[in-house]
Amino acid sequence: MHAIEEQKAASAMKYHFIDEEFPYTGEELANHWIYKNFGILGDAVVGFIGPCDIDKRRMVDLEDVLNDDEIYSSRMLNFIIEIFDMDLREGVILQRLFSAIIHGKLLDILRNSPDIHIRRIGDDLFVNETKKLSVSICTVSPTSILIHAGLNIQSEGTPVEAAGLSSELGIQQIKQLAISCMKTLSEEWEDIKLCCCKVKAVV
Repeated sequence: MHAIEEQKAASAMKYHFIDEEFPYTGEELANHWIYKNFGILGDAVVGFIGPCDIDKRRMVDLEDVLNDDEIYSSRMLNFIIEIFDMDLREGVILQRLFSAIIHGKLLDILRNSPDIHIRRIGDDLFVNETKKLSVSICTVSPTSILIHAGLNIQSEGTPVEAAGLSSELGIQQIKQLAISCMKTLSEEWEDIKLCCCKVKAVV
């Protein structure tokens, strides 16, 4: 590999789907969690399947805390994103970009299902206006921006009116969906960085 290719590979956002199922508890939203557990160093996104049950002491969204909200799903597709050298506002923009990517993928999959409507409001996705499909949060650590995004796979037992990828949308290829979303985010991230390098300043 040439030096320029090595530099590009080192700076790219890496992505990985974890085949082992395990719960998301909020503890995973921590700096270097991806590196310490999966050996992936640098900007990265990982996906995995498992229940989501967040203890209120680990809730990052203060609005959820003040409203005494409960975040629970018996089976969820989870994503953790960690990006270095970024401020919180940029992190929230990236969070919404990823939500828009997921939204676009789902619209493409369901293009022949006219009775199913998916709407994005900020970083949230809703099915047929009222059923909540996703949860997401962006926060800052001492070294990085951290994002969690989760999509219900099953909706049974959720504390709010919800929809699931499999239970309501009929999507069974969850791993393939996850990899497609992460790959697109990685490609968008690389393209954004290249776009920042190719323009000249104006005076």
